Amino acid sequence: MKKLILVLTIFCWASLTYSQTQTPNKMKLNAGIITSKLKETKAFYTNILGFGVTFENEFYLLLHTPNKDAELSFLLPNHPSQQPLFHKPFNGQGMYLTLEVNDVDQTYMALKKKGVKINIDIRNEPWGDRHFAIQDPNGIGIDIVKYTPQP
Repeated sequence: MKKLILVLTIFCWASLTYSQTQTPNKMKLNAGIITSKLKETKAFYTNILGFGVTFENEFYLLLHTPNKDAELSFLLPNHPSQQPLFHKPFNGQGMYLTLEVNDVDQTYMALKKKGVKINIDIRNEPWGDRHFAIQDPNGIGIDIVKYTPQP
């Protein structure tokens, strides 16, 4: 019996040690939007928001945030290289993106100077965040925010 308990103890310890040394599967999110407006989308995100182009071809556009922390992709609808799951275009409703910035007031003023339509004027929320919203050529709302750390 003592040998069985010893074996089980060693097995449990080894399993615990092994599981703690395994790295979890790394995951990176890249949201994709199916749209026929690749040209307008590229102009908006690069000229208005300062995104860069990671990759581009005739049916796909991959953009990255100015600091390259996140990416966003756009795909032409019904493209023969894609499976049917990725054929239907986004209908312009029911999606938003949030861009967190260091200085929301400076970003707001810069976009106003560029003549960007502000869909929700800059405001403070009761929970402390300060933000405003614009809309991309595909109808996607973009909430530009400075989060307030919660105690």
